[in-house]
Amino acid sequence: MISESTRGGLADALREWRIRRRVSQLELAMRAGTTQRHVSFIESGRSTPGRSMIIRLAESLEVPIRERNELLLVAGFAPAYPQTRMDNPQLEPIRTALDRILHGHLPYPAVVVDRHGDLVSANAAFHALTAGVAPQLLVPPVSVPRVLLHPQGLAPRIVNLDEWAWHIIDSIQAESVRNPDDQLQRLASELIDLVPLRPRASPHHLGFAVPLRLRAHDPDDDRELTLITTLTHFGTAIDVTIAELRLEAFLPADEATSAMLAELVKR
Repeated sequence: MISESTRGGLADALREWRIRRRVSQLELAMRAGTTQRHVSFIESGRSTPGRSMIIRLAESLEVPIRERNELLLVAGFAPAYPQTRMDNPQLEPIRTALDRILHGHLPYPAVVVDRHGDLVSANAAFHALTAGVAPQLLVPPVSVPRVLLHPQGLAPRIVNLDEWAWHIIDSIQAESVRNPDDQLQRLASELIDLVPLRPRASPHHLGFAVPLRLRAHDPDDDRELTLITTLTHFGTAIDVTIAELRLEAFLPADEATSAMLAELVKR
């Protein structure tokens, strides 16, 4: 039996997710295959949704599956989505697939990170790219955003640090707003204190989603890497751990960068 407090907690949580996604009750009802009246009753606590309806509403609001489990728990139901440790034998096929993807990106750097940007796996090109980073930054759990923007990380080699750092920070802050997470908020605050002030936009400003311009690790090498990034995630995962993984690849923006990366990996 669902108590009044449980019903109210679920109603508040669903309403908060709907408002966060900027979706009307009518639009949510259409997405979930129900009526606006039913959604209104659920949000006011006058109606108690079943397990399948909670999942349909959460899916319609693009609620991450970790938080869908929390909604189910608030409503008194068991979690629907498992959370398996990456070292669990059951995930061996996933680990193998990720290793193949990372290897397939060579000679270009690529990493797999979790929801907080902590490193799960990386290919040899990424390790070569981060040569010279302070050892303490590479002690697990390794925060990839911290490695990139810390003064003892790659930051001194980033030519356009003032622009590119805010591209990273804005992405973290946007994610923490879309899917609230205290750890992401703390990481964003930490990085803000490490990087230059946000540059003033010029009339030709196109935003902070700019290529990463990185000096060579060798101070005698005056060449520069120009990299663009791509993000990939599992779109059909029903395990919390897998759903939260993200592949980030650093791809060459020009032929000179491509040649330098190939040279870097061969060393």
